[in-house]
Amino acid sequence: MHKLSIAGLCTAGLIALGACGETTPEQALIGAGAGVATAAVLNGSLLAGAVVGGAGNVVYCKENPGKCN
Repeated sequence: MHKLSIAGLCTAGLIALGACGETTPEQALIGAGAGVATAAVLNGSLLAGAVVGGAGNVVYCKENPGKCN
């Protein structure tokens, strides 16, 4: 895969993480979904993508509450 394609997919994944959800479980679920989708496209571990995406979205939303709800 080209470097430009990987950068584009990573950017899309980060944008998807910006759609937080209102509760912590919603934030984790949305982040996990974005992580799984990104891992699937990049042929990575789906479980690792779900864990990293879910945790990343929850942390992002807790640190930036005005940008999430």
